[in-house]
Amino acid sequence: MDIPPLSAKTESFVHHFGEMGSRWGFNRTVGQMLALMVIHPTPLNADQISRLLGVSRGNVSMGIKELQSWRLIKTQNQAGDRKDYFVAAGSIWDLARTVFEERSRREIAPTLSLLRSQLLEPPQDENDKLSYQKMEEIHDILELVTEWSNSLNSLKLEQIQSLMKLGSGISKALEFKDKIVGKGTSE
Repeated sequence: MDIPPLSAKTESFVHHFGEMGSRWGFNRTVGQMLALMVIHPTPLNADQISRLLGVSRGNVSMGIKELQSWRLIKTQNQAGDRKDYFVAAGSIWDLARTVFEERSRREIAPTLSLLRSQLLEPPQDENDKLSYQKMEEIHDILELVTEWSNSLNSLKLEQIQSLMKLGSGISKALEFKDKIVGKGTSE
């Protein structure tokens, strides 16, 4: 099936998403491929992706494997066609949640594991004590972030949206609570 070229707006979005993708943990082409699959109204095969993005078929194949390893796309079969077609693996919220989970699994979990092993032994001297304290601080904040993200993952989409809409209201409520219990804001 032949598909029309991308509109100027869609092409601009796809290219921008590629640039952003490099800041989110995958390369430019992979970011463009994901954007294309998110925004395109029909499933696309590798040849179509290659043609629409103007990148090599080999680059598309590697990008598909990368997106599959991130759990961001899924294969969809087309009746009468032996080629694999690809679509985004869920809603925008699903994709954001998956990226967050994967980044946590790939980056935060190994760091926490290293820190736990380093913190098993107490510091040997004063120089080691400062390093130990800083590693402990990093460990504690990463544990807190992990617990928080795990609790967010158990929420329904509507609950997450409500929580996000609270925005600065949460910081104002915390400031008010601190005033009531007598804590200063400089802590």
